[in-house]
Order: sequence, then structure tokens, then C-alpha cells
Amino acid sequence: MTVAGGDDIEFGKALTRIETPIPGLVVFELPVHGDARGWFKENWQREKMTGAGLPDFGPVQNNVSFNDAVGTTRGIHAEPWDKWVSVATGRIFGAWVDLREGPTFGHVFTTEIDPSRAIFVPRGVGNSYQTLEPDTAYTYLVNDHWSPEASYSFLNLADETAAIAWPIPLADVEISAKDREHPRLVDVTPVPPKKTLVVGAAGQLGLALRQALGGSAHVEYVTRADLDVTDPGLDNARRWRDYGVIVNAAAYTAVDLAETPDGRQEAWAANVTGVAALARIAASHGITLVHVSSDYVFDGTLDRPYREDDAVRPLGVYGQTKAAGDAVVATVPRHYIVRTSWVIGEGKNFVRTMASLAERGVDPRVVDDQVGRLTFTSDLARVISYLLRSPHPYGVYNATSAGAATSWADIARSVFRLTGNDPARVQGISTDEYFAAASSPVAPRPRNSVLDLSKIERTGFRLSDGPTALAAYLS
Repeated sequence: MTVAGGDDIEFGKALTRIETPIPGLVVFELPVHGDARGWFKENWQREKMTGAGLPDFGPVQNNVSFNDAVGTTRGIHAEPWDKWVSVATGRIFGAWVDLREGPTFGHVFTTEIDPSRAIFVPRGVGNSYQTLEPDTAYTYLVNDHWSPEASYSFLNLADETAAIAWPIPLADVEISAKDREHPRLVDVTPVPPKKTLVVGAAGQLGLALRQALGGSAHVEYVTRADLDVTDPGLDNARRWRDYGVIVNAAAYTAVDLAETPDGRQEAWAANVTGVAALARIAASHGITLVHVSSDYVFDGTLDRPYREDDAVRPLGVYGQTKAAGDAVVATVPRHYIVRTSWVIGEGKNFVRTMASLAERGVDPRVVDDQVGRLTFTSDLARVISYLLRSPHPYGVYNATSAGAATSWADIARSVFRLTGNDPARVQGISTDEYFAAASSPVAPRPRNSVLDLSKIERTGFRLSDGPTALAAYLS
């Protein structure tokens, strides 16, 4: 059907997503409505397009490019932002080359785009266009403001490896001098992923994340000395648009000290004020925020394992701050809250304390009516890496080591046995007895800290068996 200004546009298409060989590069067929007066389309409609699978990439700038002559050719430019490209009038031939680090580096995709088609171009994928009709105008939304400091990568339009079949030979078209001088594929430096920032890199989980995420240049590990998340200048402490992920492995975890006036202040500062600052930055810049939660957000009164959607009912200050932090993080569009319990890693922890007591001949009295599972930081770090590596729906995921739930006293007996000591030396006591014997403030503990692991297991992830992991840890 042809209408005034229609240029033989195909009308009546359904909004359709079309995958390409380049990961994240997606073509969309667009509904165009026309009659004798002309035509109309919704060029960008967030609800419909995200519903059809387009990433909610948060555009902040709209640009329009016009070419009056057939054959005008631009590119190949890989830009540090995502783009939504469509045509307002005319028709173009587009070529895209993956210039990102990874196994698809150098992959090519080509197609024609008219007003009834659009394409989402992820950061680091080189894009180029050749006009096929006079008076062609194409428009593109981007999710970062243009900056002269922005870092680009380029590929020569005539690169023999990409071997793009241009409809109009490059010798016969208008190309800028700069575009003619761009390097061949063999000389292109691949575009690295957006940066990952690990906050709290010196703690038990932070040390495990160094192993799980590795030492790649795009992964940045910081301690409080490097980056104070409660600093009023945090918004300007980094060029946050360069970051794709923030993993918050920092927290105030002195559960009993949190019941004191100074501890209460420190707990709220670290677990709520600092978390809120990270959440604000993540939401503003489209960053995925990973936050570690705790079994202490529950009161432990249920007679079954706690699921991700159970209502929180914290008992003490520490649990209250963790619940408040969770609520803040849940407002970030891209978030993972990883809820865990009884964390064991490098540094001071319950298992090492019991091993030390066993070797020194001390017979401890340990609570036997609080039930849960240990979480080894290696497991926790693997879960975080897994969620980021193979993106799953955002939200809350429980993650502990697997196996039967047990009490603190039973874990202590296992430690004694695994270190060659008599487990009968461990005497079980009730929580009430423990509180009565305490000489300083003691935080209330949930009696049931068992977390339901079925959600993370349904994704195909396999957690380590707790008793086996305990034996390996002590060996």
C-alpha cells in the first residue's frame, strides 16, 4: 500500500521482536498506520516495547540525522551507550559489527530499515548506515548524554574480515575522511564490558568475590577507605554511567553491638544510609545493584523454611536495618537481593572459633534451639556471579549452602569431630540460658533461620552440600 509520503511502507505489522546473531542486537517490526493523508507510528512506546522484550534502557537523549543524497555512508562506530535506531523518512541499509570483548567479537549483521522497522543496538556494537533513498532521516534514542570525553571504538567500512556487502559500492558513495581511516578488525581493541564495582572488598564475602569475579580490568574492588558510601559526594565519586553492576558486599554485622547506642547509629549508617545512596545511584544510571540480605529480617517463628516473599518481622536493630536496606534496594529497577544466613568465609567466624576452642581444650556451651544452615562465602559468591553472568529475573533469591538444617550446637560438634576432638565436649544450651548468662547487650535471634532454596535451584544452580563444604573448609 502506498500513501502520501509512504514510500511503499508496509502497513499493519504487529510489534514483533527479531533476534540477530549478535547478542543483544534486536530488530523490531513496528506497526505503522496510514491512509491517503500519510502515516503514523509509535516510534518509542516504553510499555509495549519492553513488554515485547526490549531492555528498559532508559533513554535520555533523542538525535536526528538527515542525508539528502542516496549512498551517504556513515560508520562503523561502537559507542559507549545503547541506541534505539529507526527511520523517519526514506530507507537505509544498516550494518552492525560486534566489537565487544568475547566470543562474538567480529560477528556481523545487516538489514534494511524503513519507517516500519527499528533496531536496538547495545553498547559496544559498531553501527553504520548507507542511505538507499533521497531525503532520508533517521532518529536514535541513547541512554547517556553525549560527551567529548566518551570513548569510542571504530572499524573500517571496507574491512575484509567483516566483508560487508554494501548495496552501493564504497568507491561510489560519500564517506568522511575519518571513516576511511579507521582500523581493520585485527587492529581494533575490543570494547570491555561496563565496570563492576564490588563494595566491601576486604570482608569475608568480598574476598570470595575476588575469586569468583576474578581480576579483570573492568572489575573494581573497593574498601571503605577507597569509597565511603555515606559520603555526601558519592554522586560525583565515579563516572557512574561507566558502571553496569554494583555488588554491595559491605555491611555492619556486629549483631550484639548494634543493640548499643553507638552500634545502633553505625548499623543504620552502613546498612541503610549507605545502601540508600547506592540505590539512588543505581536507579539513576541504569546499574544493576546486588545486595546481600540476612535471615535476621525474620522473627524465626514459622514452622517451615522462609521463602523470598515471606513478610519480614525483624527482632533486633541489626535485623531492622537489614530489612530497611532490602526495602530500599527493592525500589531499584535492576536489583538482586541475595538473602543468606550463618556466613562462613575467610576471617573470624563461628567455625574458626569452635576449632580454636577445640584445640585449646575449651568445652563450649552452644545454643541448640536455633536452627539453620551455614553459608560458605564461596557459595554466596558463586550465586552472585551466576545471577550476573546469566541474567535471571530481578528480585530476591535465598542462598545458603545445601543440606539438612541443623543447630549451632550440632555444627560445633561437627567442627570438634572434623578436627579430631570429642564432639561430646560441646554442651547444648537454650537461647534463654544464653541470654541469661550474657554480661553485655545481646541481640534477639530468630529460632528458625532456615531459608527455602527452591527458587535459586529452579534456575539450575546447584549449591554446595553444607557438611561436605564444612569438612573441606576445615581441611
